[in-house]
Parts: sequence; C-alpha cells; structure tokens
Amino acid sequence: MKRLAYAALTVMGLAGLAQAQEVPGLVTIVTSEDAQTQLMGMVLTMQAVQQGAKAHIMLCGPAGDLALMEPPASATAPQQPRGMSPQGLMRQIMEAGAQVEVCAIYLPNKGADPEVLLDGISPADPAAMAARLLAPNVRILTF
Repeated sequence: MKRLAYAALTVMGLAGLAQAQEVPGLVTIVTSEDAQTQLMGMVLTMQAVQQGAKAHIMLCGPAGDLALMEPPASATAPQQPRGMSPQGLMRQIMEAGAQVEVCAIYLPNKGADPEVLLDGISPADPAAMAARLLAPNVRILTF
C-alpha cells in the first residue's frame, strides 16, 4: 500500500513539475491607430517576454503600419517616460524571439506587397493564427 501511495505521489509530482515548466504563450493583437495604445501593448508584451512568455504579435488595421519599413511618424516618435516608440519596442520584442505578423487582409487592403514590411514580419495565416489563439496555456491581449 505504501508503494502504491508513493508511486501515485511521484506521478502527481512529475505532472505538476511538467505543468510548472510549460512556457506560457501570449498573443498580442494590436489594431489601434493611437500610438500610446500601441506602445502600451508593446510594453506589456515585453514584460511578459521578460517573465518567460513566448510572445506572438499580430498587427491589423491602422496598427499594421507599425510593420512598415516606412511607417508613419507616430510609429517611431519617442514617448514618455522612457523615450520609446511603438515600432522601436516592437523591434526589441522581435529580437527577444517573438514573431510579428500583419493580419492577412492588411496588405491587400493597403494595396501593398510584403516587400514593404520590416525584415522578419510577414502576413499571418488565418488558420495558424486561429490555432495559436485556441492553444492551451495562451493569454490574449488586444489593443
């Protein structure tokens, strides 16, 4: 009986350890044209990355402009209190390993090709994004 109880506790402990070691996922969806809102989305995403989350960012609508090689001035304008811009922080998040995509309808509605996007950014595949959103242990932030 003691062996059975010990085995059960060991299995439960290993299962708990596996859950504790699972990397949390974060999907940040930014659609706002407001630079302050865009930056706050990036700030919280970066904080999550620094705390161990695996992040993915999808930009759509006006926020898709953050992904452009030639973005509007609001995407690169420094904001208080640290002088960071939405695009600048997004690039740092990418350097930390996060994937950034624009929504599948962004480029066609802008009348542009993927060549206008920053290196490392591409249009999202809707099926893959839906799977990412439905995955267990994923949090979704929208801005």
